[in-house]
Amino acid sequence: MIIGYGRVSTIDQSLDVQTDAIEKYAADHGEELKLFTEKQSGGKRDRQALKQAMDTARKGDIFVIYKLDRLARSTKDLLEITEELAQRGVQFVSINDSLDTTTAAGKAMFGMLAVFAEFERNIIRERTEAGLQAARRRGRTGGRPTLDKRMKQQIKALYDAKESATDIAKLLNVGRSTVYKVLKEFEETAGV
Repeated sequence: MIIGYGRVSTIDQSLDVQTDAIEKYAADHGEELKLFTEKQSGGKRDRQALKQAMDTARKGDIFVIYKLDRLARSTKDLLEITEELAQRGVQFVSINDSLDTTTAAGKAMFGMLAVFAEFERNIIRERTEAGLQAARRRGRTGGRPTLDKRMKQQIKALYDAKESATDIAKLLNVGRSTVYKVLKEFEETAGV
């Protein structure tokens, strides 16, 4: 069976080119087609029609899209989706990109995409680690500075004087979540 998926980003865009191509692919291969379409941003991973298409796909099926950017915005998302399909024994075809995992060349191409995506992740991780090490050598440890006991007591006193957490945060130049965290510490130590 062919599981077709088509997507456009906005309501005024047409799905016709995609659905026509997927329907032709199914007809050319003599396979039954279940087609799922939606008008939704590709940046969202939790797209309803995509979820339905993925849930419908079974071992031996072929998941067909018109173009890679209709399925995912990033290489990472694309690989996650196609790896999930592969683990379930579902082949993958992108008509316009001539990618077809039912062929040896298509499988090799996807293998290369996976290698490049992993390479990209490793480069980002290495750059991040190098930046952190350089900062440490210069004496910077990162993160926000810890509040001293006096500052914490000042937060508590202002809160007890009926100041709002927002006003305290602005006055002392700290985050509102920091104010709540300090108040929670006082609450926990009072309960001990």
